[in-house]
Amino acid sequence: MPKPVHSDEYYEWRRLKREARWNRPIGSARERIRAWLDLLFVDHGILRLVHLNRHRVGQNLLRSAQPSPRDIARMAREGLKTIVNLRGGRSHGAWQLERDAAERHGVAIVDFVLRSREAPDRESLLALPAFFAGLDYPALAHCKSGADRAGLFAALYLLVVEGAKVSEARRELSLLKGHFRYAKTGILDAFLEDYAENGEKRGKTFMDWVREDYDPDALQKRFRPKRLHSLVADTLLRRE
Repeated sequence: MPKPVHSDEYYEWRRLKREARWNRPIGSARERIRAWLDLLFVDHGILRLVHLNRHRVGQNLLRSAQPSPRDIARMAREGLKTIVNLRGGRSHGAWQLERDAAERHGVAIVDFVLRSREAPDRESLLALPAFFAGLDYPALAHCKSGADRAGLFAALYLLVVEGAKVSEARRELSLLKGHFRYAKTGILDAFLEDYAENGEKRGKTFMDWVREDYDPDALQKRFRPKRLHSLVADTLLRRE
């Protein structure tokens, strides 16, 4: 496949090339070493060896950053049944190692792709009750850093499964867990605030509000991130 000239096509070509490399079983010790090097130094996994940003959400759900094979092995021994991958894509060595470790330890992997800088889309939200009901618990939900998408997923779990108040769900998006409220990722806080003001205060359940009132396009247009906070989250910390 020749290298494209135009920028959009070039970045898509690079993504497909990386997926072709990492979205396949590990076939040799050399490939395993290469995957580990990508996890540690390209995907910033060396930081996660020190702090996985793991937290419990209710009795049956954990949230964290991208787990290493060591983390998966440990949690499998603790009874983990399912990993919910929130990252999407298959373009990193962490994915190749994750799939390999999950297969070896009998842990299922399912996808539920969330975005950290966009208002959640209605179709994904409407699918949540069936998705949560179909999980084999205990489960772990992870993104890259365990701060934004994992925090949103945890908040959604509390709202949909446990019927929690939005004030409780909001605590999953906190600076202590690595979330930047005033960066572009603050769209997730704005989403929960939208439900608090226009749904919960009017006595509506979360899912009724999503079905009847939620407008992601209007929310996205209203939201204004702060430039300095976005610089820290996107450029310095290189969040996805």
